[in-house]
Amino acid sequence: MKYSALIILFALLSLPVFAQETDSTAQPETFEYEWAGEKFTMQKYFIVFLKSGPERSQTEEEAMKLQQEHLAYLGGLYEEGIINLNGPSGGESDIRGFSVYNVATIEQARKYAENDPMVKAGRLVVEVHTWWLAKGSGVK
Repeated sequence: MKYSALIILFALLSLPVFAQETDSTAQPETFEYEWAGEKFTMQKYFIVFLKSGPERSQTEEEAMKLQQEHLAYLGGLYEEGIINLNGPSGGESDIRGFSVYNVATIEQARKYAENDPMVKAGRLVVEVHTWWLAKGSGVK
């Protein structure tokens, strides 16, 4: 019993805590740009492609549970303003979906993406790229 409590305590203390690992005051890079007489603030975002991973042998029940956890995780990041755009692809390639992260560094984007339950399970892998976009722009 004593050893079980120690193991549980160790496991809890080993969980990553993003608030301690990242500088919450760091801001994404920006620069001013003028096009067709209009001024824009360009911002560095990070686009994360979620690709089919090597571990696709989960049962249908396991895969559905992972999918629910995946959607809850990404939805939470969206609610926090960490993700600005998110969604699945058409399924014609190994790219299963993508997310646009509004964080200061590529390392932060990668850490958040790799903490996705589907990525942790090996069902998805991530590919992260820098993407400059006019700040505040969206899909029309």
